[in-house]
Amino acid sequence: MLRLMGAPRQLCDGLTRREILRAGGLGACGLSLPALLGCRRVLAAGGGAPETRATAKSCIVLFLMGGPPQHSTWDPKPDAPPEVRGEFGATATVAPGMHISGLLPQTALVADRLALLRAVSSGDNAHSSSGYYMLTGQPHAPMNSENANPGFPNDYPQIGAVIRKLTPARGSLPAAVRLPHKIFNTDGSVWPGQDAGFLGRAVDPWLLNCRPADADFRIRELLLDADVTDGRLAARRSLLEQVNQRLDLAERAGVNGHYGRLTEQAFDLLSSPRARRAFQLDGESDALRERYGRTQFGQSVLLGRRLIEAGVTLVQVNWYRGPDEPSDAPCWDSHAREAQRLKTVLGPPLDQAFSALIEDLTQRGMLDETLVVCMAEFGRSPRINGNGGRDHWGQVYSVALAGGGVKGGVVHGASDAIGAYPKDGRVAPQDLTATIYHCLGLNPQTEIHNTLGSPIPISRGERIRSILA
Repeated sequence: MLRLMGAPRQLCDGLTRREILRAGGLGACGLSLPALLGCRRVLAAGGGAPETRATAKSCIVLFLMGGPPQHSTWDPKPDAPPEVRGEFGATATVAPGMHISGLLPQTALVADRLALLRAVSSGDNAHSSSGYYMLTGQPHAPMNSENANPGFPNDYPQIGAVIRKLTPARGSLPAAVRLPHKIFNTDGSVWPGQDAGFLGRAVDPWLLNCRPADADFRIRELLLDADVTDGRLAARRSLLEQVNQRLDLAERAGVNGHYGRLTEQAFDLLSSPRARRAFQLDGESDALRERYGRTQFGQSVLLGRRLIEAGVTLVQVNWYRGPDEPSDAPCWDSHAREAQRLKTVLGPPLDQAFSALIEDLTQRGMLDETLVVCMAEFGRSPRINGNGGRDHWGQVYSVALAGGGVKGGVVHGASDAIGAYPKDGRVAPQDLTATIYHCLGLNPQTEIHNTLGSPIPISRGERIRSILA
């Protein structure tokens, strides 16, 4: 069952109105949804400077949790020793002079639409802290901190939260959504940098916990009971308004005015066929669903494209972490048996879903207005270890971009001969966030305010001008 981040039966200040809802018979029509939605923000004004022109209307971030090896994805080293280059070699792409790993043959066919960053560096070798840096553009304090918890001083808002703060929602859905689950380590610790941090929970990106590849995939919170017609829904809306009008003035000015906005969003979403249809993957042809791949990651990427079409500005698709992941090499964290896992459970789903997304957006005329970013928290060590895997490596790794605002068929930066350190064109995480914001029409110098009211720019990085269209 899909759940949205946040306490399902409490308001944002911890108070409950379950009794009032039950008295009005509202629970039966799905109005547990306001509590699931989280606090709706008051939109900030503006944010773009005159020189910042929005090229992209939307952004899809594919986050490969665990850290893929740069050698077997975007930065192959075919001339390096065997213990460095691995098994897959390099393959020519349709972009002249650009080679990527032989593990990605379908992606090679769309490489003329890709911009590769081959010298990204966080300098951090811990999942939690390097992940925080990549998702926020702000280095973790301290660096190299594994199993770090969210919270001060590491409470800078992630990209999606900034988008929710500074851009209006387009329709009934919020401006930023994450799926199909949050990012966590093997011990269950949740990475910092996945929420709104000091901006407050009101602008947290929605978190959709779901399994889109399941045959019975549905969003129960978005389904009305069969006996709830549009007329009954309108009547219950009116009933709720009457209940709210009888509440104490002080409560109405404090809690309930805010709760009323949440309820308004809930009714808008329940009554919006377009919003509900976004989650109905069976509305796609079997051929297209097969093209994305019937994996949880592939169907999550397809769901991301549908949410963008429905008006969401930023969708972050996290690599699916299933219950059967091996503890010594979960997801892309390939400390052991790297070649086997790349050939079976990692490479093919990525190649299929990523190339399908680029093709699908192109065919729909959406690629020019949709920025696609394929990234992770870091890369892998240059040499294969004694267990046939590679270890954490934040010194240099790669990111692939496509679509709105970036050139196709280009490479920025280079790593050294064994993919261990930047050779030229180093990109820091804050440069990546600055580039994403720029493509979406936000000046990276736009200021937000922390809990003390101090102004802070949304990114301290520089746009990667060489890849900008």
